[in-house]
Amino acid sequence: MSQEPTDIRIDSAGPADRAEQVALYAVCFDKADGARVLPWRYGASPHGPSISFLARDAQDVTLSGYACSPRIVVPNGREDQAALVGETGDVMTHPDHRGRGVFSSLDRAAMEATREAGWACVFGLPNRQSAGIFTGKLGWSEVGQIRPFTFVLRADRVGRAERFRAGRVASWLTPLAVRRGRAVRRNLSAQADRRRVEPLERFGIDVTNLWKRVAPRWPWMVRRDADWLNWRFLDAPSGRFRALGIHQGGTLTAYAVVQVPEAGSGVGCLVDVLALEDADLAAAVEAALGYLEAQGASVVKSHAIVGSWWESRLLAFAFQPPKAEDQKIVIAFVHDADHPLGKAVLEPHTWYFTDGDRDDELVG
Repeated sequence: MSQEPTDIRIDSAGPADRAEQVALYAVCFDKADGARVLPWRYGASPHGPSISFLARDAQDVTLSGYACSPRIVVPNGREDQAALVGETGDVMTHPDHRGRGVFSSLDRAAMEATREAGWACVFGLPNRQSAGIFTGKLGWSEVGQIRPFTFVLRADRVGRAERFRAGRVASWLTPLAVRRGRAVRRNLSAQADRRRVEPLERFGIDVTNLWKRVAPRWPWMVRRDADWLNWRFLDAPSGRFRALGIHQGGTLTAYAVVQVPEAGSGVGCLVDVLALEDADLAAAVEAALGYLEAQGASVVKSHAIVGSWWESRLLAFAFQPPKAEDQKIVIAFVHDADHPLGKAVLEPHTWYFTDGDRDDELVG
């Protein structure tokens, strides 16, 4: 096991350090969009700025970076119990400095800072490379798993390739998945029962009212008001999100957010959805699938926590499961065990959680 280095310092990071964070982001993730993404992710959220740190050596060389982003979570719609929680974001250690224990020092500093800031807890969805560090030596608990699901719109090259990720047999059965999906979509359309679908250029007070009506059902739900939804999706740097509103009469009763396919990929994503009743959910999901199909998607992807309501809905809507080992873990670090969210964070299968609740801007 690597020893934590003694010749580095841990510095709190802010807007003045963005260039160093962008440089690490480019090296660690091979992405060139950090100058657009990181200011949005770390500094523009209506729930507050991220808590982030950089590790530097004695020569001021930046070795590693780490960020936790705030989320206002409201348990069972109780605004008097609403609290900030953290979501771990970018874990970035320069390839030349990995294996030295630098990240462990960063994580300890971040957890102390989030505790001092009064955040009830922190959660994360680490990749396989970092998961063992979190749970093996830093005091995090594994509390659940999250898995990808796929709706097959077309049995073409893209559709078969996506199903091949779940195995050769799944790829052979792609036409069957398409037929089942079409049958489910007919049922969804029937349930929609005259509800009207309209594109949403911006979220407004009507979506805040919708969220307030749905929130009391859930022990863990991020405050989905207009400010947060506009920041998370419609102001996102990629420009790849579209919002669809479902109306009954003059009332917004559901919305869906989709991520349109990257040019030539054929892969779209159902990123977020909120609905008042089952028929509203049916209308929202069918609207999302239809929109992505019109945008050239052959498959639609969405992630769900194992055992959650959203997983059960995806399966009922003919989203195909992955192979058993295709999952990431959900981890938690509790600061206030007596707070309702300090308890709920340990049971992610009870959360209202979609891809929109993840720290990454885009669904990969």
